[in-house]
Amino acid sequence: MSWQQFFRDPIELQDGRVLRSLRDAGEFVQTLPKATLDRPEWQAAVQALLLVVDHDGDTLPARIGIVRALNASNPTKRRTRRKAARRVIR
Repeated sequence: MSWQQFFRDPIELQDGRVLRSLRDAGEFVQTLPKATLDRPEWQAAVQALLLVVDHDGDTLPARIGIVRALNASNPTKRRTRRKAARRVIR
């Protein structure tokens, strides 16, 4: 197991903190309230994080999981491809 792996692109949180490694992400997840951790997007993020750590794999799946979970609670960050395409066409 290697919690020391670094993300290629660090994850910037809204409060100014930066998650640079798998260890940073794991410690951040541990500070979340239980109600937040019970959400499906956070369950998927934690599962991806643990799989990457257990198998010493690429950190990208863990990064994607955490970013998606962070953005799931922020409706301004979520846009469907259709909405994005419409804005380009008009």
